[in-house]
Amino acid sequence: MLEEYYADPHIRARIFEFLGGDSPQNVTCAYITADGPSADVCHNPRPPSELPNCLDDGLEIGRSLWDHEALIAHLDIEIVNFDFPAEPWIHPNRCIDLQRPVVAAIQEFLINHGIAPLHLLSGRGHHFVWRIDLRSTACDSLTAIGSVAGASQCGCPGSFPSIGQRHDGPRATAHAGLGMVMEYVAHRVLDVAAGDCELPVMLTAVEAGPNAHGREVVSIDLSEYGDPLHTRGVRVPFSAYLKPQQQRWRIGAIADEIPGLFMIPLHEMEVHQGIQVMRAMDEVQDLARRGSVQIPDQSRGTERLLEEYATSQTSLWHRQFYSAEHDPSDQWPKTYDRLPLQSLPPCARIILEQPNDRLLKPAGIQHLVRILLGFDWHPRHIAGLIRSKYERDYGWGDRWYRYDAATHADFYVRTFAGLIATGRDGLVDLNCRSCQEKQYCPVEVCSDNLLRYRDRVRIRVETTTY
Repeated sequence: MLEEYYADPHIRARIFEFLGGDSPQNVTCAYITADGPSADVCHNPRPPSELPNCLDDGLEIGRSLWDHEALIAHLDIEIVNFDFPAEPWIHPNRCIDLQRPVVAAIQEFLINHGIAPLHLLSGRGHHFVWRIDLRSTACDSLTAIGSVAGASQCGCPGSFPSIGQRHDGPRATAHAGLGMVMEYVAHRVLDVAAGDCELPVMLTAVEAGPNAHGREVVSIDLSEYGDPLHTRGVRVPFSAYLKPQQQRWRIGAIADEIPGLFMIPLHEMEVHQGIQVMRAMDEVQDLARRGSVQIPDQSRGTERLLEEYATSQTSLWHRQFYSAEHDPSDQWPKTYDRLPLQSLPPCARIILEQPNDRLLKPAGIQHLVRILLGFDWHPRHIAGLIRSKYERDYGWGDRWYRYDAATHADFYVRTFAGLIATGRDGLVDLNCRSCQEKQYCPVEVCSDNLLRYRDRVRIRVETTTY
């Protein structure tokens, strides 16, 4: 059925449109990805010239954020249920309603800055996408912001032999700057939406305590800005959405009950209608005849956003974060390795003793950040400590050859420490009961009390100005 679907010339035209052209020879994206319904999802880069064959094979298509003419700005909002991961696919209307306050806040914030993004609907939530021209003032400003983070010194290769291309330093640096600005956008959205949302609103997928439907959150997923530009991408609208089948190992036979899904633009329809359309192949094909998915250039609006960011509390926080440097690796035995683990509560100690995969989970990093801030660690050195674990042999495989350990550690620590520093994380769940509910407490009997660390961090925040 997918082979017949992809043979539709309107479907192909829309896919090429999102890639930045009208044929494999003139698209602006650096590469595509194509994966099937098996769990062996690699997102390996392929040259755009392979797209026709990938469509003939009925694969799910993605495109690189790396583009030859623009930065691609992308905000991803989704429901994440850690106990019942199929919940957004089984009960889509409930899950989409839970996201309404966050989505409304994003739309209002962006339009107030003159940014009108392409609005897409996927199997778990919303995507907002726009372009920032590489020749624009906005892109120059983003490069300047990103240089604070030292993004151009990224230690990973920055190229893929399979596509024969390498990104340039300034573009990668601008992507890092865009991530810092997106963090500010998320802060402003939290200010408006967090109190109106029935679920906890998290930056990235951080576990919360359970409700009647399990441990679930609304995630503002900024994780793509925690990795180098050339490693990340976004699903292509009008592509088949195969994530339920790819995650059969997690959700079991319920994958067979989920109808075929397609990524679509919310063109001339409200979100509940979109949920129905994305589950009906013929309606998706009809939508392709009238709904454009060209990524809009919003460089001017992004300039306005950058002007506001420059004077924000978030920007001040970023400068404070990058005021320190990681200790050099040859000094780690004398610095980070000397941390007395016995002084930490068991729930934090185990994260450092057994970092794989605890330091790959955002909630694990968040917990460690909170505890070490209570010991007066500078946040950048918390990132350096985490980096020192990533760059040791804990069975990471080739992860840190593809991605960059320093960039990854900086992003997550900056994100979680920034929520505390700017007063947006009141640490209400930094207590033993919450830690147990999140399933991050490793012992049955513990003599420690996380409330004392919460009090330390709160005192530090009250006496520090950003």
